[in-house]
Amino acid sequence: MPARPTPVPAALELTDEVREALDAGAPVVALESTIISHGLPRPHNLRVAREIEAAVRAGGAVPATVAVVDGRVRIGLADDALAAVAGRDDVAKAGVRDLAVVAARGGCGATTVAATAHLAALAGIRVFATGGLGGVHREASTTFDESADLVTLARVPVTVVCAGVKSILDVAATLERLETLGVGLLGYGTHRFPGFYLSDSGHTVEHRVASPAEVADVMRARAALRTDRTALVVANPLPVDEQLDPELHDRVLRSALEDAAAQGIHGKDATPFLLARFHHDTDGQSLTVNTRIILRNAELAARIAVAATG
Repeated sequence: MPARPTPVPAALELTDEVREALDAGAPVVALESTIISHGLPRPHNLRVAREIEAAVRAGGAVPATVAVVDGRVRIGLADDALAAVAGRDDVAKAGVRDLAVVAARGGCGATTVAATAHLAALAGIRVFATGGLGGVHREASTTFDESADLVTLARVPVTVVCAGVKSILDVAATLERLETLGVGLLGYGTHRFPGFYLSDSGHTVEHRVASPAEVADVMRARAALRTDRTALVVANPLPVDEQLDPELHDRVLRSALEDAAAQGIHGKDATPFLLARFHHDTDGQSLTVNTRIILRNAELAARIAVAATG
């Protein structure tokens, strides 16, 4: 892919490494920070954050973890900033609509999938790795509860490597929304759409790819045909022998959803609550799976970014 075609907005602060890579047209992978501050427990989160960046480097790309630190929107974090996002208690969960408020007040914010994709596109980064996407929540027909990830992915030219959507969501409705919004979808090595902790959500993916080079070819074709104004989602499932036990998954999910409803937990508070319940009720097995997911996605995203620069 070509070097960044437009200047980076002054509101974004890039590390020298990220800026130099983008100016040279070298591979860069954006990484979200919500998984660090809200998705993983301390002190495990900082160690995993470093491992995620190392996985990107091992794949041949430059990692660019995104966050707001003391009012500055950072694209790429030095280790002290990474430690701040992992360890401070005042780090807000920042979606797209929250970014300006957090920055204007000099606050700290961990970027969601939507916010990271938005800022990556502003910086000229074309590949982004995460764990699982947000989507349409269960009972959305009455609550209208839908993740901002979906509408953001409908307007950013970023390739997102993920393990599908979180299994706590209405997967079928989410897939319908992605289709309606024109978001591209590829299954990496599979025609089955993954369900985050589970290798197979029970739904299909029409288009299968088998290599980073194939993904890069699709990225180039999308650019040539001007269909790259929306995101391209690359769904990368865990191997079956590495997924969370499906019976355990279903049992914990039922219980957690019932408790969330009873306590009135919804919106952006639902995901941290449900993930914490999975961690507790699976005796940490879900944490192991979650970590494996993001490391695998980071490595694949790096390989895609390398192929896309060739």
